[in-house]
Amino acid sequence: MNILQKYPLASVLTLGLVLADIGSSLVMAYTAVDTAQTACYDNRNEITCPAKGKAFYGQDAQFNKATSPFLNNNDNTITDTATGLMWQKSPDTNGDGEINAKDKQTYEQALAGAKTFRLNGHDDWHLPTIKELYSLIDFRGADPDPEASDSSNLIPFIDTQYFDFAYGDTKNHERIIDSQYASSNLYVSTTGPQKDRTLFGVNFADGRIKGYGLNFHGGDKTFFVMYVRGNSTYGVNDFVDNTDNTITDKTTGLMWAQDDSAKGMNWQQALAWVQTKNSENYLGHNDWRMPNAKELQNLVDYSRSPDTTNSAAIDPLFHTSTIKNEADQVDYPFYWSSTTHKAATQTPGERAVYVAFGRAMGKMDGVWSDVHGAGSQRSDPKQGNPKDFAAGHGPQSDAIRINNYVRLVRDAAQPAAAQKQ
Repeated sequence: MNILQKYPLASVLTLGLVLADIGSSLVMAYTAVDTAQTACYDNRNEITCPAKGKAFYGQDAQFNKATSPFLNNNDNTITDTATGLMWQKSPDTNGDGEINAKDKQTYEQALAGAKTFRLNGHDDWHLPTIKELYSLIDFRGADPDPEASDSSNLIPFIDTQYFDFAYGDTKNHERIIDSQYASSNLYVSTTGPQKDRTLFGVNFADGRIKGYGLNFHGGDKTFFVMYVRGNSTYGVNDFVDNTDNTITDKTTGLMWAQDDSAKGMNWQQALAWVQTKNSENYLGHNDWRMPNAKELQNLVDYSRSPDTTNSAAIDPLFHTSTIKNEADQVDYPFYWSSTTHKAATQTPGERAVYVAFGRAMGKMDGVWSDVHGAGSQRSDPKQGNPKDFAAGHGPQSDAIRINNYVRLVRDAAQPAAAQKQ
């Protein structure tokens, strides 16, 4: 069944699905949906979005991308008309009307459950890939203190107008931030000093992708689960080397610089560096930008890792700088996005999102190791001295580098992204 048989033409246009006529077949591409971030920030606080040429110009909120216009089907499913994916509305697995620790499942349970899951006549549900799951993240959320005990004024990283959500079940000894959702992507390597088998998941409480060790404190790590169905091409890249030091992803219409910045910079410097490259008409274009969090994560190749392919987690068409990591290993950088990782503090703009294309290092049990996996999304302070974080930061003592790398992106199929007014 092709897309025109499956959906009326009007629905195809509404969904924003790109159809390419290749021979006699129709191929459905997908949209790299927006993060929904609408506010601009400096190194600490929200600011008026700056003009071109000014400090902090070029951040996420200043570029229009396709949003995720959700449709509530009023049958406990939600359709994302930008991606063509249909989602289970709630992670209330046991159907008791509450979302709590009792609804969580192990990876094996979640995977097996998809085979027998039925909802409103559909029997083709699956556990989402990490790219499908991350398509739902909403960066209007605010990252809570991991030790917080009150969630009443917090904003999660998922659109609760459409999806049911709950923070961690504190009545069952969970933290507020324990709202991790399972993907189907096992890390191709292992994490932590104990070399744990690891599953990637999205935490809609704190706005991160992490690899979670499945042997959690001697037991099985459990997750919230929402099954998905629909567009089987979502997250599948189709890269073309343009032989001019650029690479185009035919499925998203994004053009990427083949080389990265070759140096680390703090967030403000990174935004300024992009403006400089545009003033130089780098590679024949002057509309480059720093990718937002979703564009950047969509670039990850989750079949690759430093320990299994001796490479960054990215298609080998791309040229990736090497670094020495905190364990003095040859490794690959963290890359800045243009997205601020808003915090539920008095200075909400202090951190920005990055994606780890090399090992996501942390210092657990006094040992530096890959604690979350290549392909994780975490955040760093936008400014400061990395030496002040010699022991890492947070529950897994995440490595704090601050001076991260940049990979440029632009829209290949249309003029430069329109600035938001």
